[in-house]
Amino acid sequence: MRNKGFFKRVYEVARRIPSGKVMTYGQIAEILGSKDARKVGWALHGNKDPGISCHRVVNKEGKVAANYAFDGWREQKRRLVAEGVTFIDETHVDLGKHLCATID
Repeated sequence: MRNKGFFKRVYEVARRIPSGKVMTYGQIAEILGSKDARKVGWALHGNKDPGISCHRVVNKEGKVAANYAFDGWREQKRRLVAEGVTFIDETHVDLGKHLCATID
């Protein structure tokens, strides 16, 4: 499968997002030299490794994923709140405080 290499690279970036920070699908796509944020979402949705910090990836408005694993967006929000991430409303992360501009 051609996406396998891309998906693996998405997971490598997601692993490096620090606790208490988030990145957008678009940011990850850009880091990987792509414009396809949707493909980043597909990769994260298909992830089976609990060690990959998929919960730290949100859309460009800071919204958590409606179809996040287990309890949907509520589970993603619980994981982020446990790391100290704050929200501006029920489903949107405060990007002004928590957006990770770069990764090591």
